[in-house]
Amino acid sequence: MSNASPTRSDEEVVALTQAWLEQAVIGLNLCPFAKSVHVKKQIRYKVSHGREWDELSQELEQELTLLSQADPELVDTTLLIIPLALADFLEYNDFLDWADRILERLELDGEVQIASFHPAYQFADAGPDDIENYSNRSPFPILHLLRENSIDRAVAAYPDASAIFEKNMATLRKLGLSGWNALPFVVSDRQA
Repeated sequence: MSNASPTRSDEEVVALTQAWLEQAVIGLNLCPFAKSVHVKKQIRYKVSHGREWDELSQELEQELTLLSQADPELVDTTLLIIPLALADFLEYNDFLDWADRILERLELDGEVQIASFHPAYQFADAGPDDIENYSNRSPFPILHLLRENSIDRAVAAYPDASAIFEKNMATLRKLGLSGWNALPFVVSDRQA
């Protein structure tokens, strides 16, 4: 379920996203690399005001350029949060293809990659209500811009990076949908 709402302030959008990051991504250890950049305050949170692809494209270009030029000690990764567009997961997927073309046009492929998170995220081989989808479910559509060299360093430092996906699936199966819905950021969102 998307939290898209034109009445939410940027601060509220960022707060919900940070709560998801802290409680689900870091709290459930879905990404063992997220805690370090979060603790060091190296994550840039950018709320998009775009509603159409051309606006989103411009914002994405700006964020990709900013990330590629920023000091990694200050900004290692960016979450481009899209509360006003791409609520439909199929449209979001189409935009991801477009985003990859932008990455290539800026000649940043190989330097930056885009990870995907969405309130209705669904793996190709999963049903819409399968708990496994929740590893990539977020309060809003998000384009996560990651530096490739940061990923390489994190994977090299992690003993068995190839097992992360399976570990996440086991964690989510054990948690179940009722456990996910009991997470504080999910409850506070329903009450918002």
